[in-house]
Amino acid sequence: MDEFQFIQSIQPSYYRQSTLVKGVSDDAAVFRPTDKDVVTAVDTMVEGIHFSRKTMEPYHIGYRVLAANLSDLAAMASSPAFYLVSIVIPEGWSEQELKELYTGMQDLASLYQMDLIGGDTVSGSELSISITVIGYVEKDRARYRSQAEPGDVVFATGTLGDSRAGLEILLNGLSGESAEKFFIERHRTPDPRVFFALELEAIPRVALNDISDGVANEANEIVEASLVDSHLDMDKLPFKSSIKDLFPDTYKDWILSGGEDFELVGTVEESLWPKVQQAAKKTGVKVSKIGSVQAMKKKDPHVYLHEGGKKNVLTKSGYTHLKTKGE
Repeated sequence: MDEFQFIQSIQPSYYRQSTLVKGVSDDAAVFRPTDKDVVTAVDTMVEGIHFSRKTMEPYHIGYRVLAANLSDLAAMASSPAFYLVSIVIPEGWSEQELKELYTGMQDLASLYQMDLIGGDTVSGSELSISITVIGYVEKDRARYRSQAEPGDVVFATGTLGDSRAGLEILLNGLSGESAEKFFIERHRTPDPRVFFALELEAIPRVALNDISDGVANEANEIVEASLVDSHLDMDKLPFKSSIKDLFPDTYKDWILSGGEDFELVGTVEESLWPKVQQAAKKTGVKVSKIGSVQAMKKKDPHVYLHEGGKKNVLTKSGYTHLKTKGE
């Protein structure tokens, strides 16, 4: 199968979005924006860095790479509409495996009525997938990291550290226990919190950030953008009790810095915290109050972690790319 035959094989037979004028089959796609703001994001995942064939089937790779992008849209409270896929394919990948990879993306996209509208396919030395997503949000209602204010509640969705635990289990073999299966599913097929974020629409001001690199990183990004301090309570950070049983020595580090859970961390005015709880209940998402926002006390903003009566600065500690040695 050559490139053009492959593109034909993944071309959608129909489209869901009414704003689409021209999809796959031309030099570029065309869509006609509505009266809403357009939100776009792109993520690239590379074999050996973001995923491994040892721990994931092709279906999971496709599902997870799109989930990462959808988590970015969720952090902006954007409703997903379109996605484009550029893929570098190395030797050794079969036609069936590539179809399974796209099936993983398509199954997740269908939950949000998203349309595949284009991309690019080339040969290369290692598998690399770059996805661009496009969504809509009501005018001037996108959520930004810079919207946190003193007096806000800090909250997080779901449970943290799950994906890192799932990776560890996969690398060391699966025994079949239900708890281990839960963590594996959280690693392979994460659930971006799009519907939860959309339910926050009636709240005038919410700061959001998706937890892709660990809550330690993401909480710091919020305070840096908002020029505030935040205080997090280690005892209130949400986690699955079985992660403590399985990994007693490392689970706390994974909760803070494991990353790739694709949950949301955010802040909201304390009086409107019940509205966040209602949104969580309506969408079947766990949400936890994990701290508070305060005015900046020093020259630079800080995140402080409270545990056992002690307060320490919580620095960025998740994985980041292009990090130089010694940092």
